[in-house]
Amino acid sequence: MPAKYSHVKKRTTNPKKKAAATIQSGKDSNRHKKLPNHLDKTITNAMSAVSQLERAIAKIFLIRFEQDIARLFSTHIFCVALIHLPTFMMRCITVGGPSWVAYNADCEEIKDFFRSVVSMDLRQAGERVSTKSVLWSYTALREFALSNNVPVCRKRGLHSLRLLPHYDSLKVHMDSLEAMPHAAFTKPPHLGALTEGLEALEEACELKYGEKSPLRSTPPPGWDHQWRIKVRMGYERLSQTLWRVAREFDVSGYGCVLREKLTTKWCDCGCSTDHLGEVCEKTVREDEEGSGVRSGKQREWDGRGSGVLGWETEEEEDIWDIDLDFGGSDSEEGDGFGSEMTIAQMMEIRFIKAEREKEFGNAAFRRGEYQRAVKHYKAAHSIEPELPHYQLNLAAAHLKLSDWLEAEEACTKALGQHRSIKGYYRRSKARRMLGKLDDAVQDLRAALKIQPSNNEALDELLSILPPDDPSRLAPSSSSLATSSSSTSPAPRNAGSLYDHLHLPKLKQPKQLPFARSSHDDRKIKVSSIPVSYEVPLMPAGKTSTELKPNDHRSRTESFIFPSWEKYTVRLATG
Repeated sequence: MPAKYSHVKKRTTNPKKKAAATIQSGKDSNRHKKLPNHLDKTITNAMSAVSQLERAIAKIFLIRFEQDIARLFSTHIFCVALIHLPTFMMRCITVGGPSWVAYNADCEEIKDFFRSVVSMDLRQAGERVSTKSVLWSYTALREFALSNNVPVCRKRGLHSLRLLPHYDSLKVHMDSLEAMPHAAFTKPPHLGALTEGLEALEEACELKYGEKSPLRSTPPPGWDHQWRIKVRMGYERLSQTLWRVAREFDVSGYGCVLREKLTTKWCDCGCSTDHLGEVCEKTVREDEEGSGVRSGKQREWDGRGSGVLGWETEEEEDIWDIDLDFGGSDSEEGDGFGSEMTIAQMMEIRFIKAEREKEFGNAAFRRGEYQRAVKHYKAAHSIEPELPHYQLNLAAAHLKLSDWLEAEEACTKALGQHRSIKGYYRRSKARRMLGKLDDAVQDLRAALKIQPSNNEALDELLSILPPDDPSRLAPSSSSLATSSSSTSPAPRNAGSLYDHLHLPKLKQPKQLPFARSSHDDRKIKVSSIPVSYEVPLMPAGKTSTELKPNDHRSRTESFIFPSWEKYTVRLATG
């Protein structure tokens, strides 16, 4: 013992206490003895079976969620073509003449405007579809249980463990869903033709430019006896362009909140399904009682339609046209005012905050401060993760910094929402620098499929596949898909270029039954009108719980909010 501790006497151990401790230790060791192998294996197998069941339920909900987004948004696109396209076309006709749209419906200016508005509409998919989709899928799961004599509690709903004996049937249904084509936007078959939209358009043209128009003594140039067929074919082609643009978007990139709950946050022990049953059961029973469906009546294995007026009829409502005027939950999105704001207002504030970060990033990018731009673009995406252009901006900044992996990742995220030419082109540049030449070629071909006449993509592809290197000219199967028609002229000698690069030949537009005039060669510019918002301000040093009535202040800010209502169409200058 060291000298400075020599005055301390050692305490002798009490033999009784030591014996008691030994006995207690022995008891604990017996208490935590390993279970017999057959019991441990049984528990493990049971937990594995429950986990498989829960994964199957979550997967079914996720696939059906994507199908529901595609189905309901397709109705929205049809309503846009029926209600908003006639107005859009009327504005184009005013600038370019009656046949301008027929010859230019596929021009990049129109498609870019459509892309911006479709992207803004799709960011609302989570708020508009999630609740309905979950309720419909639970209804289907519940009816599946009842058809197999599985009891459902009136208060707590369906208990997932009761479905264990029927896992194989559930798995068969999940496999059938996974085998179906990927959910995409397409016109619902029960919706009729765009007759009403065409009639409204022709009536507006007749009143403004027709022979009996009180607004003009003589019709303007181009308004001859063929103006009706010019307008009709323009409207048809414009509607086709809208559907092609909508199909560039992937439903798998939207509804992130519910998607995360069904993947990373779904519990394998069964509590997630049980909680879902408690939440949904009351609503399902009330719906059955209100709609006259007898309790326990077996339905088809679908469950969709509840809460959508005119479901699967020509009168089906567009849920994107319904105001999101119900209150939101407490959140930081409203800078302390979240509990008093509606969902629509919170989404507007969220978009404004993201756009503000994007503008800060753009300013830094123009100054050459690319690291600062990266921070702002990341912040914008974290605020509004369902708008792909923030990731495209982030990729551009990473390319300037030679961060090839980060640029590739950002483009991949953006392409997971919208298959854009910018996304494919920038990812091809990153992949080329990473030595992934085959992937870079595939991206460039995908970009040229979207816009066959894009000079930058053609130049990049030619630099990778020079004429003296025929060994790399074998096209990928995906690149041989027929490209969409484009009225834009192809650069250089398009035929020889496309033969050399093994790209699909440019489709010539169908011959129209009327001659092309000089007015049809005009270029137009479609611009969204800035919208002013009252942005709430949070007083410095105060939290949302400390706010007083006099603390509620706001400032007016203007932002570009692409929509089907607020835009201008004018002749392009220069």
